[in-house]
Amino acid sequence: MRRPEVLLPTTALTITVIAFALIPTYTDSTVAPFDVYNTFQIFARLGLLTLALGLTMIAGEFDLSVVGTYALGGMLTVQVGPEHALYGLLAAVAAGAAIGLLQGGLIAGLRLPSMPVTLATYIALLGLTSALSGGLTKTYSNVSVTLWVDQTVLTYFSPRSLITLGFFVLAAAVLSFTRWGYELRAIGGDRRASRVAGVRVDRLIVGTFVVSGVLSALGGSLLSFSLGSANPDPGVQPLIVAAAAALLGGVSLAGGRGSAPGLLGGILAVAMLAEIVTVTAVPGYVTQLFFASLLGVIVVVDAPDLHRALVRQRTRLTHPQSHPQLEPGRHEAT
Repeated sequence: MRRPEVLLPTTALTITVIAFALIPTYTDSTVAPFDVYNTFQIFARLGLLTLALGLTMIAGEFDLSVVGTYALGGMLTVQVGPEHALYGLLAAVAAGAAIGLLQGGLIAGLRLPSMPVTLATYIALLGLTSALSGGLTKTYSNVSVTLWVDQTVLTYFSPRSLITLGFFVLAAAVLSFTRWGYELRAIGGDRRASRVAGVRVDRLIVGTFVVSGVLSALGGSLLSFSLGSANPDPGVQPLIVAAAAALLGGVSLAGGRGSAPGLLGGILAVAMLAEIVTVTAVPGYVTQLFFASLLGVIVVVDAPDLHRALVRQRTRLTHPQSHPQLEPGRHEAT
C-alpha cells in the first residue's frame, strides 16, 4: 500500500487534471492556455501559505498566524516599498522572521501549545495591520513591479508562480537531503523520543516557525505586488484553503508525516479545482461544501484509532490463524 503522503496528493491531482482536461465535454467552454496560466496564478496566491502551514504541521504544530503574517507582509510591502520594491520585500520578510522567532521562542521555551499562541498572534497581527493602514486598503503605486510579477513566462507561468515553485523545490531538497528534514518529521512523530535521541527539539521548533513566518510574509508581499494593493484583513478563507491543501497533500494531523512534493500536489489540485469552478461558473457555495466534505473525510481517514482498527481487521481477514478463538470459559494467560 502506498504511503498517504504520496497517495493522497497523487490521487487528488490526477482527478483534478482529468476533470480540467474534460471541461469541454461537460460545458460549452474550452480550455485555453490562459486557463492553465490562471491556475498557476491561484497557486502563487496560496502556495507559500500552504507550504508555511504544512511545515509546522509536519513538526506536530499548527501555525494559525500565517494569515495575519500574510496580511502584515503585504501591507508593509505597499507602505515601505513604493519607490524601491526590494525595501518593501525586505521589510515584510524581516517582520515575518521576527514574528516566527517570537512565537517559536514562546512555544518551545515555555512548552506552550501552538494553537492558542498562534491564534492570539493572528488576532494581534490583524489589529496591527489595520492600525498601520487606518483600516483601509492601501494602493501600491509602482505599476512596473505589478506588471513584472504577473507577466507571462513560457505561456503558462509568471515570475510570481515561478518564485513560488522555486520555494517548493528548495523545501523538497531540504526535507529530503538534510538532517533538518529528518529531524522535523521525528519531532512531529514522537517529540519525547527525539529529545532522548539528542535532537535539538526547541531549536528546530523555533527555526520552523521562523521559516513559516518568512514564507507567509513573502506570499503576502508577492500578492500585494500582483494586486497593486494590500488588504488589512484577507479573511479566514486563505487559512481554510491552505489547511485543506496541506491535508490533501498528505500531511498528517498528528504530525510526523508530509513532504514538499505532496504539499505541491495538494495546492495544485486546489488551484485547479478553483479554476474549474471559475470556467464552469459553478456557484461559490458548491466549492465551500466540497472543501468542508473533503476536510471531514480526511480527518476521519487520518484518525489514528480508526487506522489501527482497520489494520487489525485486515490482519484478521488475511491471517485468521494468527487470532485463534478461545474456548468458552478459558482465558489467555497474562
